[in-house]
Amino acid sequence: MRLGRLAEDWAAQTLSKSGAEIVVRNFRRRSGELDLVAIDGELLLIVEVRLRSSSDYGGADGSIDAGKRRRIVRTTQQLLQIHRTLARLRVRFDVMVVEQCDDGVALGDAPGRWRLRWLRHAFDATT
Repeated sequence: MRLGRLAEDWAAQTLSKSGAEIVVRNFRRRSGELDLVAIDGELLLIVEVRLRSSSDYGGADGSIDAGKRRRIVRTTQQLLQIHRTLARLRVRFDVMVVEQCDDGVALGDAPGRWRLRWLRHAFDATT
């Protein structure tokens, strides 16, 4: 999963460069895992990082089905119960897709070229 870690690090760096502060990485509970949790002003960003070497079957963003969204929302609720200070912020669910492409950049020592797409407001808590 070294490539997955590289993708998550790239996503975290992108968030930080945009001015967001990473507050939690890999928050795990029985209901699921939150890859990245960041604060950007008055927003709490819950970021799912998806990695795909192919766009087959809808690519990385297409892999976030209704069940996965429900698990992310449920895990976010648990995060907010544990970290009450975060509950005052509005929550936004984003997806950062790291995918292999012909005209991307190198990703560490991973073979091929890669790009990162940031899908803001990818879904909400009701979907």
